Amino acid sequence: MLDFSQNYFALFGLPMRYRVNGSLLADRYRALQGTLHPDRFAAAGDREKRLSLQASAHVNHAYQTLRDPLERALYLVSLHLDGSADEKQATRDMGFLMEQMELREALSGVKDQPDPHVAVGEVLDRLSGQADALVQGLEDLLDEPSAQDLEAARELVRKLQFVSKCRVEAENLEAELDDLS
Repeated sequence: MLDFSQNYFALFGLPMRYRVNGSLLADRYRALQGTLHPDRFAAAGDREKRLSLQASAHVNHAYQTLRDPLERALYLVSLHLDGSADEKQATRDMGFLMEQMELREALSGVKDQPDPHVAVGEVLDRLSGQADALVQGLEDLLDEPSAQDLEAARELVRKLQFVSKCRVEAENLEAELDDLS
């Protein structure tokens, strides 16, 4: 039915690189789900139903991983390093950490601003710019990475984790402000 030992790139017939053709990924996801979805096995035996459900969940997880820039980077680095992405270690770039602290301070003072929505929007714009720059760096490093590229990519992944977490906080604050309006 499905080879669960394949990496996610092989599962979708894609090269093992950070740059992913999103429309091709989506097309291949739909094709796989079309053949594996549990609804197609409604009349099958219990074993086939269970396998179909497991395969469909595996394909969903693989698709979500490859669609998300941070998750894709973590996954790709872990593949190159035999499962060790070291995602819990923090960046050592003090300038970057200071900037993240400033952004979080800006978020904590948003409600005191004359126009809180504009203030959150400014933080989100800065975070978006940072994320774009980090993703571009990952694209450059993870196409055919050397050991040195992988170390640099790990650092960018750590930074992208900070940016992603701060973005979620900003989006939650924005939603909270929308609810108050």
